[in-house]
Amino acid sequence: MCTQWGRRYISNALVGIGFEMAWQDMKWAGGCRDSPYSGTAVCYFKLCIQSGHSICIIPMMCSTHLGNYSPPKATKNDLFISLSLSLSLFHPPKLEGKAKYGPMWKASFGPILTVHVAEPTLIEQVLRQEGQHPIRSDLSSWKDYRLSRGHAYGLLTAEGEEWQSIRSMLAKHMLRPKEVEAYGDTLNSVVTDLISRLEHQRGQNDRQVVTDVAHEFYKFGLEGISSVLFESRIGCLQATVPRETEEFIQAINTMFVMTLVTMAIPKWLQCVIRKPWTKFCQSWDSMFAFAKKHIDQRMKEIEDKLSRGEAIEGKYLTYFLSKENLSMKSIYGNITELLLAGVDTISSTLSWSLYELSRHPDVQSRLYQEIQEVLQGRALPSAADVGRMPLMKAVVKEVLRLYPVIPGNARVVADKDILVGGYVIPKKTLITLCHYATSRDPEVFPEPDSFQPERWLTRDESRHPYASIPFGFGKRSCIGRRIAELEVHLALARPHQPDQCPPPNSAFQILRRFEVKPDTEGCVVRPMTRTLLVPDRQIDLQFTDR
Repeated sequence: MCTQWGRRYISNALVGIGFEMAWQDMKWAGGCRDSPYSGTAVCYFKLCIQSGHSICIIPMMCSTHLGNYSPPKATKNDLFISLSLSLSLFHPPKLEGKAKYGPMWKASFGPILTVHVAEPTLIEQVLRQEGQHPIRSDLSSWKDYRLSRGHAYGLLTAEGEEWQSIRSMLAKHMLRPKEVEAYGDTLNSVVTDLISRLEHQRGQNDRQVVTDVAHEFYKFGLEGISSVLFESRIGCLQATVPRETEEFIQAINTMFVMTLVTMAIPKWLQCVIRKPWTKFCQSWDSMFAFAKKHIDQRMKEIEDKLSRGEAIEGKYLTYFLSKENLSMKSIYGNITELLLAGVDTISSTLSWSLYELSRHPDVQSRLYQEIQEVLQGRALPSAADVGRMPLMKAVVKEVLRLYPVIPGNARVVADKDILVGGYVIPKKTLITLCHYATSRDPEVFPEPDSFQPERWLTRDESRHPYASIPFGFGKRSCIGRRIAELEVHLALARPHQPDQCPPPNSAFQILRRFEVKPDTEGCVVRPMTRTLLVPDRQIDLQFTDR
């Protein structure tokens, strides 16, 4: 690979770090020796073997000179802890890399060479050349797990014709606006339980504080996507949450952390550092078991109806089981991946939305007025109502600009070299699309770190459309985008008549039922990377009556 890059870039070489890491230098002699390309290095970490199985990690979030650095001894567990901490700050180097090297540079993540692209026009050039069957990124650890367990690939891991077939099938039910609107009643019933859950949680203390709202929204996200996929409720928002639900949520958290760790550690080193891979596999085992249980339960219900000669009705999983020529392995693989994708998107977006609205009461007040004016006392908002709430949509857009669920997407163009910014990038090269860097670029978004939903209320012809694309673009864009946005909008825009006594189990929308305030004034929550972008600490919010 190094030779190939050298041939391609004789006169216009991309600036960046030497991408051979310490473990690739096979001349160790008991001490730490820099690779031939070391010197000034911009990377996220560097593994060095000091002696035997003693490992240390040197996190490098910015340019640093390694020189004759001699690392201290550390245990295998030290690596696991330090690596996790370093990777939690995976997104800031994208900003630093752009500031140091410009809009394109090459770097290494573990044994993987990647070209970083951090300018909207260049991102567009990459996506316009992604081909018929684009590859999002090399989720090698996800694929290795499936091979080891005999599981089928799902939409997130499949490639080529297999991926195209799955995508086309799912698009019928997740991308067509009218199909998505049909989920409104189902999702509204989940929102009802969310509001009741928030009422219950804030009643646990005198200050009306709901602690760790992200965890509550995880349950909401899981209940919502499950109601769509399984066409039934699974009890995530009950007063007593089922143990298997809590275990599933914990498994998702652990899996995303271990994804970065397992991808960073070379395969030959995994036999020495076993803990990350073991925890990674255990997490996936839990998620597949959870999905299989609910799929099998739904399948039995369908079989019972068929045996009685009853008609089969349903939109999603029922359709898969009764209409499409899918194997059960494929159904298990796809539903498991859709579950985990739906949970994080909803939880992250709602958590950051309420966090920012709690810190900007003026915006919250205007949004409250907009909801009142559009709904005019009606009990249930619809997808059409959301279309008449420009500030609501602007708030969600601004939240996703500041905190994109995926801070850096990726593409691998497998069948051809492509030309980007005047550079020929060889086929099969991993290209990282630095969405976090472009969405916080002051040249595109003035005062990029400030929460300003107003910037989306007017059409800015100078703003590049690829500057903020939190759901991606093209054939491998997020297939659940429309459902996720509908679920978030419905959660924020559910009213009731304040001058009437609510009937039992009546739903109160979050912003009309409650005024949301920070639990602690001045407490700043920052994003951290866990494969996805999440809060670096729990968000506690005060929900007071309006």
